[in-house]
Amino acid sequence: MQQLSEMELEIMKIVWAAPEPVALFSALMEQLAARGRPCQKNALIVLLSRLCAKGFLRAHKVGRRNEYTPLISQEEYQAAQTRSFVGRIYEGNVKGLISHLIEAEPLTDEEYRELYALLQRRQ
Repeated sequence: MQQLSEMELEIMKIVWAAPEPVALFSALMEQLAARGRPCQKNALIVLLSRLCAKGFLRAHKVGRRNEYTPLISQEEYQAAQTRSFVGRIYEGNVKGLISHLIEAEPLTDEEYRELYALLQRRQ
């Protein structure tokens, strides 16, 4: 799965969070502006075209407007990017990543309990 640029990811986050399974161009423009990431119309058209070409979105023309439907879920993208990151940075060593996170960012007791419960369920 291809990696997304910062702006492409911002668009996908809006699409993934949309209450409807379809996002409209005008809603994307509004949401980007509300998030402090305003985008020119032509720039957004190019970004949406790229997302369609990469297989993240499908565009469906309804009258004079396009409706955009996600083809990849946020969870699928996160999982793919996590695998890629662990592979590139930690040479596939998940334990190395987790060790680094625990040492660099001390967890609260509650977070340790939650992680422990996750590990217990996986056994």
